[in-house]
Amino acid sequence: MAVAPSQEHKPTVDEKSPQSSQIPSNTTSEQGSETDRSLDETMSNWKVYSRLLGYVKPFWFAFALSILGNAVYAGASVLMAHSVEYLEEAIRIPSDSNRIFVCLMIVGVFALRGIGSFAGGYYIAYVGRNIVHRIRTTIFNHFVQLPCNFFDNHSSGHLVSKITFNVEQVTGAASNAITITVREGLTVIGLLGYMIYQNWKLTAIFFLIGPFIGLIISLVSKRFRKLSQRIQNSMGDVTHVASEAINGYKEVRIFGGEHYERERFEGASSYNLKQSLKMEMTKAVSTPVVQILIACAIATLLWVALSPEVHGGMSVGELIAYFTAASTIAKPIRQLTQVNAIIQSGLAAAKDLFSQLDIAAERNTGTVTATAIQGNIEFKDLEFRYSERGKAVLNKLNFKIEAGQTVALVGRSGSGKSTLASLLPRFYEATGGEILIDGVRVQDYELSSLRSQIALVTQNVTLFNDSIARNIAYGRLDDRSEQEIKEAAEKAYALEFIRQYDHGLNTEIGDNGVLLSGGQRQRLAIARAFLKDAPILIMDEATSALDNEAEKEIQKVMETVMQGRTTLVIAHRLSTIESADVILVMEEGQIIEAGSHRDLLEQGGAYYRLHQTQFCEG
Repeated sequence: MAVAPSQEHKPTVDEKSPQSSQIPSNTTSEQGSETDRSLDETMSNWKVYSRLLGYVKPFWFAFALSILGNAVYAGASVLMAHSVEYLEEAIRIPSDSNRIFVCLMIVGVFALRGIGSFAGGYYIAYVGRNIVHRIRTTIFNHFVQLPCNFFDNHSSGHLVSKITFNVEQVTGAASNAITITVREGLTVIGLLGYMIYQNWKLTAIFFLIGPFIGLIISLVSKRFRKLSQRIQNSMGDVTHVASEAINGYKEVRIFGGEHYERERFEGASSYNLKQSLKMEMTKAVSTPVVQILIACAIATLLWVALSPEVHGGMSVGELIAYFTAASTIAKPIRQLTQVNAIIQSGLAAAKDLFSQLDIAAERNTGTVTATAIQGNIEFKDLEFRYSERGKAVLNKLNFKIEAGQTVALVGRSGSGKSTLASLLPRFYEATGGEILIDGVRVQDYELSSLRSQIALVTQNVTLFNDSIARNIAYGRLDDRSEQEIKEAAEKAYALEFIRQYDHGLNTEIGDNGVLLSGGQRQRLAIARAFLKDAPILIMDEATSALDNEAEKEIQKVMETVMQGRTTLVIAHRLSTIESADVILVMEEGQIIEAGSHRDLLEQGGAYYRLHQTQFCEG
């Protein structure tokens, strides 16, 4: 039945996935110095930035409003410095009309500056937060379509970090850098021109003391930056939903939960978007309001100071105008010095995210719709390697499973049992030979259609932080009635413990079913398989993590769910598969024995030795 021996091994990161070469390395490839970067790498940065700005296009109107607001802000900043020229005239020619005009002008300039600040700040934040939302949902939707070996080679924590932290970093390059360049750049140019016009000698001195002014402003700004970090508070839900979907990627695929997970993630990310915009709205409104209040206070002081009895006829208009410009220019100069850091940080994050988006999704070239299949399965010369140069995990396997049969795979750890089962729903692609279901190659079936005909119960049951009902009726099963869910739970002997909860099927079971015992978790997984009612069932070490008493209870349930289905059972404990129609003994990727429980014991071969070992241990 098998030909050449081979040995399954635990694949390394480099060996396990053929697509691992598509994932850029963040270590050796980036260890060169800045001076060693080639022109092609520089052009690559421009391409990344251009690709990043493509996400701005749907929000071009808001982006244009932000540019206009920034221009108004810059113009008002220059006008604010220039307005003190009229103050000198009001001091020189005191009158009630001059006093009123100057005070109203000051308030008006600050109001104009505030409007520009609000429009520039809020609308660029609106664009930035929507970019975060779009990139985040695009990355997540792409993740749920990637092949399984991608998840084998990446930890869920790193993947979640890409969706959360990396996307936030990208916002700086897409929005903040543009805001600083336009608003602060125009402000600096205008104020410097005005200062040189007023007194070029004082301006030369200003260049010497400017850095010290910037340092003082930087220290004062730390408090405001700390407050802005509160925008991250709503990221918890986004991280949680994404982590669940990534960790439970097999269940998501086999039960068709991609659409459900997209909706859950869309909802969590949309909530984050709303909270972030509220924070930005508060930030955008607070700055001009405070400025206008300060302007009103200054106007009041000027009203008093411009009284003839107070100013004494001394004209200081030009000096006030100059120092107003000098004090205003410190902040934009400091901001401009930080633009490059923001851009580089955003580009680094964008490169990483785009490299993930460029990884090919699962191949789904099949056109055959799998409906009402019988469940006849045939493995022909089946081979599998995790990489071209890796050892063969499966080597020339040939056997058939008739519709309705229960076939058990046994053998030592590393013999290829779980790998073989993973090839059936195309979690991985065979590197040689073929698998046929009802005479049709699995590659010829449309992927979601193929998986709709297969139910899966594994040792490590994945449950979601939702109700018991939603965990049983997961993914494409969410249209099932409450009565159908109850019937599935009853067949799985789960209804007896579900009824003990006050909310029954609506009971929330916590993160990954933390509120349930191992046996209860397994029963929910089996109830899920009952509800799906698929013609093919895979039981992958479904009871190996349970104690003997719980195993006996679950074994009865398994025998019920296997009836009338083509079942592939992967078992470590031989006592659970004695009633199987055929038992296949695997070793080093090959089938070395096949037969019923009694026949294999009578042969006195590998199965007999395994059975004796477990019997003696028991």
